[in-house]
Amino acid sequence: MSDTVIELMLGVSTFLGALGLIALLWGLRTGQFDDQSKFLDGARFDNEEELKDAVLMEKKRKEAIEKKKREKNYMPVD
Repeated sequence: MSDTVIELMLGVSTFLGALGLIALLWGLRTGQFDDQSKFLDGARFDNEEELKDAVLMEKKRKEAIEKKKREKNYMPVD
């Protein structure tokens, strides 16, 4: 192989490695890997029915929070 090809391969691989490192650091900084309940939920809800119930409960909780926000912003007509 010629020196030019080796230098080009080294340059491209260094660039791609740096790009991957930057993407990893960005993901860590923005919290892309912060799913703390994933493993706990996996152990707690180990069959499909319990997992569906957990999802339903989470949906109900979010709806209750949204309803509370709507009621908080309610202004009666004068």
